[in-house]
Amino acid sequence: MTGYRRPVRFLWWTERRSYVLFVVRELTSLFVGTYAVLLLILVDRLVRGPTAYEAYLAFLGAPGMAVFHALGLAAALYHSVTWFALAPKAMTVRLGRHRVPDAAVVGANYAVWAIVSAVVARIVLGR
Repeated sequence: MTGYRRPVRFLWWTERRSYVLFVVRELTSLFVGTYAVLLLILVDRLVRGPTAYEAYLAFLGAPGMAVFHALGLAAALYHSVTWFALAPKAMTVRLGRHRVPDAAVVGANYAVWAIVSAVVARIVLGR
């Protein structure tokens, strides 16, 4: 059985600013996923030995990859910030009968992010 399907333009998402921001946010997940793959390859090269690891580090340090790292960082930050803003709308947090204010949920997300980032920085920098 086939039903009526309203025709949709290919660039339907360019009609409103909110749609564009939504699509951009979804596209940032490509950078996040690509970074996850790069980290898995890094672990693989580490297991294969020092020569493979050093060669991969040289690849990651290439000028073209530096641009990719910058774009990946910007995408991850945009993705994170928009997710934190969305979190109180996606999930209502209650303490007893009272709803936790949206600002408290967003603030808790940023606090956990800062703590985890500090722990990771301490591990990576060795201080």
